Amino acid sequence: MSDRAPSLSDVIVHELSRTDARRIAVRAQLLDSPRPSDLADTVRHLTLLQDDQTAAVAPSAALVVWSRLGSSCSRNAVTDAFEEQALIDLHGMLRPAEDLALYRAEMAEWPGVDEVPYWLEGQAEWVRANDDFRRDLLDELRRDGPLTRRELPDTCTVPWRSSGWNNNRNVAMMLERLVLRGEVAVAGRRGRDRLWDLASRIYPDDEVVPTVEAQRIRHERRLRALGIARARGPVSPGEPNGVDEVGEPAVIDGVKGEWRVDPRYLDGTFSGRAAVLSPLDRLVFDRKRMAEIFEFDYQLEMYKPAAKRRWGYWAMPILYGDRLVGKVDATTDDTQRVLRVDAIHQDVPFGAEMSEEVTRELTDLATWLEVDLLLPA
Repeated sequence: MSDRAPSLSDVIVHELSRTDARRIAVRAQLLDSPRPSDLADTVRHLTLLQDDQTAAVAPSAALVVWSRLGSSCSRNAVTDAFEEQALIDLHGMLRPAEDLALYRAEMAEWPGVDEVPYWLEGQAEWVRANDDFRRDLLDELRRDGPLTRRELPDTCTVPWRSSGWNNNRNVAMMLERLVLRGEVAVAGRRGRDRLWDLASRIYPDDEVVPTVEAQRIRHERRLRALGIARARGPVSPGEPNGVDEVGEPAVIDGVKGEWRVDPRYLDGTFSGRAAVLSPLDRLVFDRKRMAEIFEFDYQLEMYKPAAKRRWGYWAMPILYGDRLVGKVDATTDDTQRVLRVDAIHQDVPFGAEMSEEVTRELTDLATWLEVDLLLPA
């Protein structure tokens, strides 16, 4: 056995087809067959659920869970886990409570210990300039929390300034900075409003993982949840898409650049199924990755004027096996107690079996929502 250190030429770069890459991504997101059966294990594997409150069909976090577990899981399961603080909101992402230990060291070091970007240092200076305001908010929460943002006093002396609509939104901006500092946390919701409280009352008293180790573990867990990803990827709100240098290098035929792959998915096993996805599902949320691997044409159109929408306000991508094959334009009508499907847009022609499986999923979705299914004529 040679004692020499491995050279770059010794590193195996896995050569994957797009089919390989898609199947890895689908398996990693627990969208293959058979389905998982446990909510806690599912969220622990996925690492997060985006806590978006848009509920054209159902809130996105609940839809993501239904896409994996099906109607056997209560539609209130995510809400219940959040209220019980088994899931904790951090930057708009619901995460397993035990994972907060991977963020606490970074919070204690905010805005950072190395060279800090000027814009971040500017935020830290704003907090320092408003230290009395910061203390007022903490005192209010200590005495009367949890409270909504509207119930907290604005005693700011140096108003928040921005080029956008956040000007003078002093309480909201301070609360966000105090989350970054690990001083406050989301305690729940009152309607659509977040409830805020002292982080010491919300976060588990687990041993804090040092920053460098915590970042490595987060990269590893992110790659396990994604299966395949760029080392440097676009940053989505609240969560990066890149995985640094964890996993092993790979290239995808027909796609430029190098990827990182979790080797546990390289055994070639795959059993697909049909799934209807939230537009914010992690499989499709990184739109660049989605286009590169799945070659799927999709945009969330809820912010477009109705006349300019091609697929619908909350059109849900359809997964079939390892391909994204269409979109479902649907709305839950609570008054009529129906899941109204206005259109099923087919990117590829649906055969009889595909149509049957997609309809079965929509039927299961209606069952989970406790409404009737109304398909287009």
